[in-house]
Amino acid sequence: METPRQRQHRRTMADILRIAHQQLATGGSAALSLRAIARELGLVSSAIYRYVPSRDELLTLLIEESYNAFGDAVGAAEARCRREDLGRRWLTLGRAVRRWAVANPAEWALLYGSPVPGYHAPPERTTAAGSRVPLLLLSLLADAGLKPSHDDPPMTAALHRELDKLRPGLPGGLEPEALARGLFAFSSLCGLVSLELFGQFTNTVTQFPAHLDHQLARLAATLGLPDTT
Repeated sequence: METPRQRQHRRTMADILRIAHQQLATGGSAALSLRAIARELGLVSSAIYRYVPSRDELLTLLIEESYNAFGDAVGAAEARCRREDLGRRWLTLGRAVRRWAVANPAEWALLYGSPVPGYHAPPERTTAAGSRVPLLLLSLLADAGLKPSHDDPPMTAALHRELDKLRPGLPGGLEPEALARGLFAFSSLCGLVSLELFGQFTNTVTQFPAHLDHQLARLAATLGLPDTT
């Protein structure tokens, strides 16, 4: 059973992260300030460090929380599709990625925007959470039985070995060529979303949902998935 002290600690941590997300939304990662959070919570500056020892730790907590919220949202949407409807699963996954990003632009920028100067996310704490959505795509490709194709461009031996080392941890043991195709699709999807959110489609595209669906259909063909329409 949770003790009163543990309950208070949990509540304070939730308040700290809530305010940090507000700071992120209004000023980006540069606006994150533990001292400002302490003031808003009515704590002396030194007290905040009993909960979060440094700004880097605050960033890591925000990244963990954001990756997991992202994974929860996309995973829940994709799980509602019939497993055998591969085209619908891909379309739903892509739409869910964009929907979460549009609803949480500051968190998307933290995860997929410019690196925070001087900060390096600890892989032991962020890799698993950050892999959740890419693994949904790779599971889809494994279910589709994606195999190397004569259409695949040549791959250097060094890159093939590097990707082959990842196979034991991948759904269905995808071969390097299939993994490379999946990485291309995911990076293309993230690029489309980022270009929209960061205003790079100005005077080019305004029909963003329709544009995304069109490009998802194009990527589905590259992945060897059924038509998404």
